[in-house]
This record gives sequence, C-alpha cells and structure tokens, in this order.
Amino acid sequence: MFIHSDNIIHYIPQRAPVVMISGILFAEGKLTRTGLQISPDNIFVQDGVLTPPGLMENIAQTAAARAGYQALQENTAVPMGYIGAVKDLEIFELPPAGAFIETTTEVGHEVFNATMVTGKVTWNGKLMAQCEMKIFITP
Repeated sequence: MFIHSDNIIHYIPQRAPVVMISGILFAEGKLTRTGLQISPDNIFVQDGVLTPPGLMENIAQTAAARAGYQALQENTAVPMGYIGAVKDLEIFELPPAGAFIETTTEVGHEVFNATMVTGKVTWNGKLMAQCEMKIFITP
C-alpha cells in the first residue's frame, strides 16, 4: 500500500510522539498523498477522535513528506518546515481512533522559502477536513 514507509522519519523532520503520517501513498509533481493509521494513544486523540490540531499537523506533515521525498531524490538533507499561516480551515468531521485516513496536499505556489499548499483529509472517501497552508522551508 505505501510506496515509502520503510521509516517515515527519513522523509520528515518530526519525531515521536508527533509523527502524524504512517507513510507516503503517492508523490509526484505537486501532489502528495499520505496515510495515517490513527492510534488510540496518539497525542492528538481526545475522547476517541483525532482533534483539529492533529488534522492540521497531519496536513503539514504531508507537505513536509513531499519536501523530504524530493530532498532524498536529490541526495540532499531533508529540510525543516514551519507552518506560517492556515487559511480557510474547514473541519467536517473528526475521524475516530483506529481509522486509516488519507491526506492529499497540492502545491499552489512556491516563492523563495514559502510554499502555499492546499490540503484535504479523507476517511473512507469522505472529506474530514481541508485548508490552505503557507509553509516556510529552511534548508
């Protein structure tokens, strides 16, 4: 199922307990799709569901996985990234612990070290959340 899951921390700068993706499902061009099996003991799970900050971190780490994937393809270090802004966040439903969610990000614009992405989180084909993010990447 995952095309790159041997050790997801090779692709992202985050470390446990804040790793919010299980692996990369697709990475090509401006699109990246990741999966996350939501563990009941995930630090962003509260009352049996993944909270809004967990959904936002999941989207951000999907964008980070793209940058990390590209860096490793170019034989360079995986860059650090920071969320600069979140725009038009919509949360339709909170996925339950135990669910396998898929998150897709698409790069809109890249200017210097700022990247604009749109992100969508789905569970069983149903849209859970979406937003735009401005992410700053430092080499």
